[in-house]
Amino acid sequence: MKINERDETMSKHEVIINKEKCIGCQMCIKDCPAHNIEFKDKKAAIIDKECIMCGHCVAICPKNAVIISGYTDHPIIREKDVNLNPNDILNTIRFRRTIRQFQKKNIPQSVLEQIVEAGRLTHTAKNMQDISMIVLDKEKSRVERMAVQLFRRIKPFANLFSSMIKRTNITDDFFFFEAPIAIVIASKDPINGALAAQNMEFVAEANGLGVLYSGFFSMAANHSRQIKRILELPKGKKVITTLVLGYPKVKYQRSVQREKSDIKFL
Repeated sequence: MKINERDETMSKHEVIINKEKCIGCQMCIKDCPAHNIEFKDKKAAIIDKECIMCGHCVAICPKNAVIISGYTDHPIIREKDVNLNPNDILNTIRFRRTIRQFQKKNIPQSVLEQIVEAGRLTHTAKNMQDISMIVLDKEKSRVERMAVQLFRRIKPFANLFSSMIKRTNITDDFFFFEAPIAIVIASKDPINGALAAQNMEFVAEANGLGVLYSGFFSMAANHSRQIKRILELPKGKKVITTLVLGYPKVKYQRSVQREKSDIKFL
């Protein structure tokens, strides 16, 4: 995958306005972040083919008069407003724990597809759509062995700087804890990758899964040519994080304390 891949991909898309459907309401003009739509002859008109293809014009048009060409899927009509319960969301965050003990239970393909879809739909800066996801299933044990070998080589040096590291045993399942699936998330922009991971975690937890962010494996993947080769990591992208997924073997009974917020209202 080339560094300029997004530019090549976006060049395949074009914003098209159906003049017969357009009623000249100018809602797309007011909402366009690229200021790429004008009011001409009482209709909306695209100014330039150079566009970030964010799709705001498609989403806001009351008459479905705007489309973006070159996609295999179609926009989904919003039938009703979905209002999330804020207390439920806060409690999901409040009681969330990193899981390191997993059941020996496979994750259904339909659940995996929902999690990956959450990553695909994540809003990205400048609509880069630069998220790559590598689902580790059959190759999971192989890449974990490589990461374990790497960490075992560097551990004697790390022991000199941290007593916690010195107490840590690099076991054969040090990275994935025998979980059934791990998903590597890579992107050009680290914030985009982090946002995708958060969205994917919410969908995973909604399906009853536990999640571990394996920063250690992400570190190993970014430093090992062998692991990069197996992952087929796209050029120009870096592993941002790795989601280790499985059904929890444990249940936590309460939240834990946190420091007060460092927040200012100016």
